[in-house]
Amino acid sequence: MSEEVIPILRVADAGAAAEWYARLRFAREWEHRFEPGFPLFLAVARGPVRLFLSEHEGDARPDTLIHLKVADLDVVAAEFGVQPQDQPWGRELELTDPDGNRIRISPVEDGEG
Repeated sequence: MSEEVIPILRVADAGAAAEWYARLRFAREWEHRFEPGFPLFLAVARGPVRLFLSEHEGDARPDTLIHLKVADLDVVAAEFGVQPQDQPWGRELELTDPDGNRIRISPVEDGEG
C-alpha cells in the first residue's frame, strides 16, 4: 500500500458534484451518509488520483484550489470548451466546479508519473 494525500472539497450537493467531476473522468468509488437525510460524503477517483467530496460544513472551506496533472490536457480542455493557456512554467487551464472550487490542470511532463 502506498501513501497518498486526498484533498477534501466542500460541496453543496455531492451527487451533483460527482457528476461534474465525471466530466474530468473521475468515477464514483464509494459514498457514506451517517443516517438518511444527513450530509453525504463520497470519493471519486481518476486512476490513482482521488478526491473526497463532502457536504459536511466543517470538512473543508469553499473556494479551494487543487492542481491536477493529467495525461490528456487537450481532451479535458475540449470537454469543457476551453483552451489551455501558455504560462512561463508550461501549459495549463483552470476550471471552477459548481461549488466554486478551482481546479488548475496541467499536463504530466515526460518523466513524471
